[in-house]
Amino acid sequence: MGTVSIGDFSRMTHLSIKTLRHYHDVGLLKPAQVDSSSGYRYYARSQVPVAQVIRRFRDIGMPVEEVRALLAAPTPVARNEVIRAHLDRLQSQLAETQASLRTLRALIDRPSTSLKVEYRTFEETQALAIAEHVSLSEFAAWWLDAFTEIHAALRSLGAQASGTPGALFATELFSEEHGDVLVFVPVEKRLEGAGRANPRIIPSAELAIVSHRGAHDDIDRAYGDLGTHVAEHELGVEGPVREYYRVDRFATPDKSRWHTEIGWPIFQASTAPEQSEGRRKGK
Repeated sequence: MGTVSIGDFSRMTHLSIKTLRHYHDVGLLKPAQVDSSSGYRYYARSQVPVAQVIRRFRDIGMPVEEVRALLAAPTPVARNEVIRAHLDRLQSQLAETQASLRTLRALIDRPSTSLKVEYRTFEETQALAIAEHVSLSEFAAWWLDAFTEIHAALRSLGAQASGTPGALFATELFSEEHGDVLVFVPVEKRLEGAGRANPRIIPSAELAIVSHRGAHDDIDRAYGDLGTHVAEHELGVEGPVREYYRVDRFATPDKSRWHTEIGWPIFQASTAPEQSEGRRKGK
């Protein structure tokens, strides 16, 4: 068979001795022989290609468990399924990284412009809504599922939206990474519930509003600008932050066309200083 020491095998494969020991411990790459008295590990020369395959897949981030499944795959089809799943995950991660780079560059290069803030009074609104305690890490998927369910409920009830969809976020969602979220679609009259979607009165509110256009990858910039403005003018009061989706993914898949308004609760919007085109009643 022909064996070599772990040191020589390390040089041959560019895998450290520490890594080789770890791969042995987790059953990924077992030595061809282990000396019973000294515990020294010896590897067969024929294991070099296997070690090289392992190193290459680990270099592109494939988890040890998946590499093990890849090596144990009974057929080429099963092996390719493992590889394809990992490549799909890499593609998704690449897209996320590219989005982060775009938002970082925009943050560094963004021009100094005056912030346009509107002060609006939002009246009490009848709506069909879903309210749950949500983890911040799961929020995006939950948001999509919740609105999809509300729109389906409206269709099943033969009803239509009468205003702009929105959401209310408890402070804890940001400060504790989990909190109460309510998403809603305004309706003309009280409707029967369907699934998780139930009739709900959205309370009135005085809000400072800024617009965010485009995807939500950098929506935190708008939150930061708005929160800073509210703090500087000492306008803030306790209450959930709101988002109103003037144009969202249900209207168009083109993220560049999305239009989200962010509302920060304030005290007496009617007396707030003019910072924009003027005040108007929210819908």
